[in-house]
Amino acid sequence: METHPTSSPAPFMLLFRNTGQENYQHLSPEQRQQVVTRWNDWFDALVAEGKAIEGQPLEVETRIVSGRGGSRVVDGPFPESKEAIGGYVKLLVSGMEEATEIARRHPGLANGMTIEIRQLTPDCHLGVNTRTDTRLNVTAG
Repeated sequence: METHPTSSPAPFMLLFRNTGQENYQHLSPEQRQQVVTRWNDWFDALVAEGKAIEGQPLEVETRIVSGRGGSRVVDGPFPESKEAIGGYVKLLVSGMEEATEIARRHPGLANGMTIEIRQLTPDCHLGVNTRTDTRLNVTAG
């Protein structure tokens, strides 16, 4: 997949998978705190640079709705939770390469986390309307 650098920053999502507590159980409390500190430093530096505009962990509890009219509802967590998205960071960067370099520096990778990188697009292939939440377009100060 090739994305070309843009003249203005483009939005990308870093989707964090395999972020469960089991990845950190082998660490001492001090080591876990060091991971948290490195993770926060990584994110805070991106915010200060204007690269990260939003980030949030996600609750473990999940619900899947499917079928016509939402006829099937299943509550989780599910056994395949290593594939579940545990959180995300929204970036504004020059392209896929910059997003990849940012992801490669994430301290959670050392503990088994994986990061999926996706560019946001203003156009849905189905023609569904999309929009940006303008409340999130604030300059980091």
